[in-house]
Amino acid sequence: MIGKLVGHYRVLEKIGAGGMGEVFRARDERLGRDVALKLIRPASSDSPDHLHRFEHEARAAAALNHPNIVAIFDVGFDGTTPYIVSELLEGKTLRQRLSEGPIPIRAATGYALQIAQALIAAHERRIVHRDLKPENLFITNDDRVKILDFGVAKLQPSAEENRSIEVLTTITKHGAVVGTVAYMAPEQLRGKSVDHRSDIFSFGAILYEMLTGSRAFHGETEVDTMTAVLREEPPSSKLDEAAIPSVYQDVLRHCLEKEPDDRFQSAKDLAFALQTISGSSPVKTSDFHWKSRKNNWLPWAISAVLATAVVVLGLAQLLQAPATQPKYERLTFESGTIYAARFASDGHTVLYSAAWNNQPVRLFSTVGNSTLSQPLQFSDANLLGVSRKGDDLALVMHGTQSGQLEIANGMLASAPMAGGSPRELLSDARWADWDPDGKLAVVHYDEGHCRLEYPLGKVLYRSDGWIGNIRFSPDGKSIAFMDHPVLWDNRGKVRLIDGAGHVRTLTQEWESAGGLAWRPDGKEIWFAAVNKGSNLNLMAVEVSGKTRTLLDLPVAINLQDVAPDGRVLVSLNSTRLSMEYTTVDSKEALDLAWHDWNSPREISRDGKFLLFEDASEAAGPNYAVATRKVDGSLPVRLGEGSSGGLSPDGKWAISILPNSNAQITLLPLGAGEQKIVNISGLDHVQSGWARFFPGGQHIALNGSQTGHANRCYSVELSSGVAKPVTPEGVVCGPLSPDGHSLVGTAADRSIAIYSLGGGSPQLVPNFGTNFVAVQWTDDGTALYCYRPGEFPSQVYRVEIATGKTQGVKELKPGVTAGVVMVAPIVVSRDGKYFAYSYNQTLSALYLISGLH
Repeated sequence: MIGKLVGHYRVLEKIGAGGMGEVFRARDERLGRDVALKLIRPASSDSPDHLHRFEHEARAAAALNHPNIVAIFDVGFDGTTPYIVSELLEGKTLRQRLSEGPIPIRAATGYALQIAQALIAAHERRIVHRDLKPENLFITNDDRVKILDFGVAKLQPSAEENRSIEVLTTITKHGAVVGTVAYMAPEQLRGKSVDHRSDIFSFGAILYEMLTGSRAFHGETEVDTMTAVLREEPPSSKLDEAAIPSVYQDVLRHCLEKEPDDRFQSAKDLAFALQTISGSSPVKTSDFHWKSRKNNWLPWAISAVLATAVVVLGLAQLLQAPATQPKYERLTFESGTIYAARFASDGHTVLYSAAWNNQPVRLFSTVGNSTLSQPLQFSDANLLGVSRKGDDLALVMHGTQSGQLEIANGMLASAPMAGGSPRELLSDARWADWDPDGKLAVVHYDEGHCRLEYPLGKVLYRSDGWIGNIRFSPDGKSIAFMDHPVLWDNRGKVRLIDGAGHVRTLTQEWESAGGLAWRPDGKEIWFAAVNKGSNLNLMAVEVSGKTRTLLDLPVAINLQDVAPDGRVLVSLNSTRLSMEYTTVDSKEALDLAWHDWNSPREISRDGKFLLFEDASEAAGPNYAVATRKVDGSLPVRLGEGSSGGLSPDGKWAISILPNSNAQITLLPLGAGEQKIVNISGLDHVQSGWARFFPGGQHIALNGSQTGHANRCYSVELSSGVAKPVTPEGVVCGPLSPDGHSLVGTAADRSIAIYSLGGGSPQLVPNFGTNFVAVQWTDDGTALYCYRPGEFPSQVYRVEIATGKTQGVKELKPGVTAGVVMVAPIVVSRDGKYFAYSYNQTLSALYLISGLH
């Protein structure tokens, strides 16, 4: 093979061999780089089974994008011999490293965490490796672990299919089981169905060997080894001889349970446990024991929620508090999203609103002192508050869901908890709380502004952003609330207002904040917030403004309520903004998410790639602008910033850096230098939306001048001069094909067509405020729109002249549990291609006692 050309890869030397193929170092003669080239052995190329597995390895591995999984560059055939091209790794396999002896516990934990993170990425795509062993783990020269050879990986059934999570049995041939028996889970050896928990068993066997230098299961013959896996426990004497702490031994035993239901239920569970005991998270460690849990939930729907349970299982011993250690009690066990929760006036009954198992939001109540819940008579209702006397409920009914877990465009109503029809009070009130005398304070949206009213109709405070989590102090003299300066943005600060309207700011502005309640003595306000990322911590602030941290966990905390005896009601949430792509004729969507917070901005004219924004922690504090082809290849990061749109020639993308004042950046999609455009006539450019006009010489964006509200501007790229094109308060929407008009959206979400030549705006008949316009049709006669909060979401074609509406495409994510809303949505002008994000929040409700 040496010197032979395979495709455009020149073979240089043989570097390894596996059960299915040989691996060579080769030179990519097009890109001038060395790669790893894997070919099926000639003796195997005629076997349909081997060919199928080889093809499956390529597809499974190529679908994964993670620093701890080997990257696949190319797949092809050399005559009848298939090959895979991957990144060339420098280092040694874990097997080679183990031949040198046990791995120190610190290094072993580091390797284990990297493997667990890779498994999280694979399992989230329903891909199970099924052949984890030291030979398939590679340690690079910079100490990074890479999982190799997804050759026996099996893509699990789609979550939409009404069947068990894994109905595929282990592949066998002539009595031989695929994989290495010493690392295979018992269910795999028995030929039963396997799923992601089988990988967790293999992981445990590998971790045991890293820590002790000996195999967890070993026999003189293969049959003896299989018997050990099925019936015996790994020798604890080896762990004791290696001085492995008991917390590590507990994690190992939990991985190596014989029954899948008794193991860690997800790789996220496992990763959090390793972070906890290794000290790589803020949680302190001590000895604890894992509890077995059995459930029949779909792993794809609840893996994120179960990760929180791992933290809670040992928190009473893991957390070191100045006084007594907190105790935790889990109250909910369904799959879905918790919107709000409150204590009833007795301080023990818990009322909460949740959307469980793909059903609409409704109310539930705990039963007695148990964790059982019963549904209340109110359906399609979100809980806002519970009165301190009589248990009257404040509800919002029949609205639409938002990503902030509030109900928009609904009707405020009051109703007795014991039963009775709700009494309607006010439209579009999104938060409410009862004072000690039974009067309501509300957050009311009116004429495009968010208003805090107390009592109803009296405006105490008004915000151009949004107000949330209003709560009366125990004496009823003040209202604490979370003030968010930008609509639909989670940045916020805690403020305090009295009945006369005097406002005090108590905290800094947090990058993400939500959830608020008073300590029973009224001396502190407890809230959830974080400076960076989305994993909110439990915080406390005195009325003087002194802030402290109450609880810091590696999961997101949302504070719901505090009981008179100091017990805290929280929901632990896992939230992500995923992204999918589909076509008008396709019945399925393609998952194009990169990290955990992606939103599309524009589809290329040919529909072959997508411009999107990555706002995940991995992207950095300034976010990232990126593209991704729809053929499944890896994303391309263009640069920092919030993503705008594509130039008409497809060569440039708009980037707006946070706090960049009056400046935008044009990022090249190919070779070339970025261009910075300084804009005159503006003090601030708003991120989130910017588009090129058809000629490519101007862009439309939203900005503001001191003393004036946001509006839409046209910016000439050559000079940077900005000209307003809409009235104040009306921001940019889609641009017409001829570039002479645009859709303007007012603060109350009403839209109109604005001509750049001036004149009165044109209204779309029967449009109202329940549509969001995303694109014009090619002929300029209609708009593609969607209704926010609708699920499954529908893309509509609305004629501008008549308002006639026609459904075009239904958008439904492949994963539906916990989906709060589908937005934003992007449509190509010809109506053939669609991209969208969906907010998925999975929750579990907990009671915490012992916090001080």
